[in-house]
Amino acid sequence: MHPTPDNPSGPAEMPSTRPALLLSMGPGIVDRLLDARHRTRLAALARTDPDLVAHELADPPPAIAAALADAEVLLTCWGAPPLTARVLDAAPRLRAVIHAAGSVKHHVTDACWERGLAVTSAAAANALPVAEYTLAAILLANKRVLHSAHRYRALRGPHDWQRELAGAGNYHRTVGVIGASRIGRRVIELLRPFDLRVLLHDPYVGAAEAARLGARPVPLGTLCADSDVVTVHAPQLPATRHTLGARELALMPDGATLINTARGSLVDEAALLPELLTGRLNAVLDVTDPEPPPADSPLYDLPNVLLTPHVAGSLGSELHRLADHALDALERYAHGLPFTDPVRPEHLHHSA
Repeated sequence: MHPTPDNPSGPAEMPSTRPALLLSMGPGIVDRLLDARHRTRLAALARTDPDLVAHELADPPPAIAAALADAEVLLTCWGAPPLTARVLDAAPRLRAVIHAAGSVKHHVTDACWERGLAVTSAAAANALPVAEYTLAAILLANKRVLHSAHRYRALRGPHDWQRELAGAGNYHRTVGVIGASRIGRRVIELLRPFDLRVLLHDPYVGAAEAARLGARPVPLGTLCADSDVVTVHAPQLPATRHTLGARELALMPDGATLINTARGSLVDEAALLPELLTGRLNAVLDVTDPEPPPADSPLYDLPNVLLTPHVAGSLGSELHRLADHALDALERYAHGLPFTDPVRPEHLHHSA
């Protein structure tokens, strides 16, 4: 017996064998996720074929179907197929899903919770690079680095930068954080060493908790009006669509910067574009709506916009952090211990 949402304390005795495990994720992901060290550790913890990866589970080929029927654990990542009731019927031994990425909403269905599967994800590990990207963007935005780089390229000679950038700098600036998600909380934590004031808007966080985080809770309008940089870290939900619309963007001070590393739908891009085209606001956008933007979008060419192709999350070597996190969870499972970071279905309605 292994830990489940209804049995968080785990079993009383250690398992005598390694659990059977099946890898399930999009094509090409496993080779970027698992290096030789991870494959060695995976083989020590579970009975699995690291070269057998399920890209499709609804109508799998015979080898995948056999592995699914025997699997006690699924190790998933980006591109994992949905775990529907039909798929679970073909996986009678399945007890746990370990997701080596952030949100599980794309593949963990209601049927998984109804079957009592234990689920965990590497959302905490995936939050770190996003928060680091955001920290860098905040510090560079307040220094007006994008502006000065473009101007320097144009002028190509001596210039009174102290005069032109007299309003720049990170001393006693205000950063507004929208959403005390894992990433939002990590951003606030990373901002602590700096001489910055941090405002927070999150309907689920009260004054005492915000103070413990190191931020002052304020209404969304106040945050927009009082912040030199506004950074978005709320989950993509029906209720959060266009959290930043024309009204909120109009409240932002001239020269302020909007950073979005969450989801493009949280910002009303039709309302944002006029603010960017006039140069009144600046933006650092790692996500857009749609994504990528159309080829003729002004976002590609505006000098006051830093546009990146959804790279704030785990990339390159950072995928190995996700693998380490997932294998730590697998090790706990193999030893009959509960997951340290379980995903609970009741939390998904207000999280990513």
